[in-house]
Amino acid sequence: MTGKERASRILKHEKIDRIGLFEHFWGDTWRKWQREGHLAGDETVEDHFGFDIIGSGPFRLVADLDFVPEVVAEDEDTITSLDGNGATLKRHKHHETTPEHVDFSVKDRVLWEKNIKPLLTPSPERINFEAYRNAKKKAEEKGKFFTCGGVNVFESIHPVCGHVNMLMGMIDDPDWIADMVDTYAKLIVELQKILFEAEGCPDGLWYYEDLGYKGSPFMSPQMFRDMILPGYEYSFNSAKSKDLPIIFHSCGFVEPLLPDIVKAGIDCLQVIEVKAGMDLLKLYDLYKNDIAFMGGIDVRVLYSNDKALIDKELEAKIPIVKQNNNFFLHSDHSIPDTVDYETYCYFVERGLELGKY
Repeated sequence: MTGKERASRILKHEKIDRIGLFEHFWGDTWRKWQREGHLAGDETVEDHFGFDIIGSGPFRLVADLDFVPEVVAEDEDTITSLDGNGATLKRHKHHETTPEHVDFSVKDRVLWEKNIKPLLTPSPERINFEAYRNAKKKAEEKGKFFTCGGVNVFESIHPVCGHVNMLMGMIDDPDWIADMVDTYAKLIVELQKILFEAEGCPDGLWYYEDLGYKGSPFMSPQMFRDMILPGYEYSFNSAKSKDLPIIFHSCGFVEPLLPDIVKAGIDCLQVIEVKAGMDLLKLYDLYKNDIAFMGGIDVRVLYSNDKALIDKELEAKIPIVKQNNNFFLHSDHSIPDTVDYETYCYFVERGLELGKY
């Protein structure tokens, strides 16, 4: 069974030979493994480990495409720069991290309408056609399931105004947030239309949204329902009109939002972060007939580089979540460079052994 066949069937809960396989890595990890000689210089982790999925992220949603990022501060370890969204972000020089939010020029509706919204027009300049074309061709040649990935509305908005201004806006000016959601939802769908008409559709869509933190979503279910969900419904309905399944990513504790997200039309929930409070077995019991699952295996167990702990984690979950033919093996977060190459190999080998049918 090819990766494309397997992934397609998992998303439909149809019979398969084994559970699916995919993973995300911090760049520091695979570069370390390259230095150690485990990966050839031009070899991808997807090829090396035989993942079932190949993806492409071809869209640029930054407001000002022509803006050249300006360095505003720099020291031995970090660099702080202003980007085309008017956001000032601090990044670490020596390893990959989520950038620190320093400041945002857009803090309210007036500045959004003046500085950002007029720039968010769908155009070919926002699309990397070549990268999409090459990834699609590679997936076809290797028999992999091909996804077109990118952020959806929540992860489009906070790079412009920051989480604090966005969440305060949900309280003080909900119509502003609704306008941003509507603007980005329409931009995303129109960019997909331009790309797919030129290069053909993928096998599925992958949306990256981080809607929660430890123990809680960023907003109440009602605020989510009122302001964010309409953007999901718009973009998900567009996908469904093309018969494209949707893999939906979110870090953080998002269980309270799942009834609406599942109803809106996702086909797979991805990452299922244990340390944030997400429980794969509980969610599987609740939604096993509605969606597929990817993740939910505690990456902290891999940090330990202890095979006995990995066995315990996998043996407690895989035999249960494989039962409905709708599970992909994946950690509950990106693999950091503290995980040894041999540890990750064992994780894959043992997980797929338990995941055979």
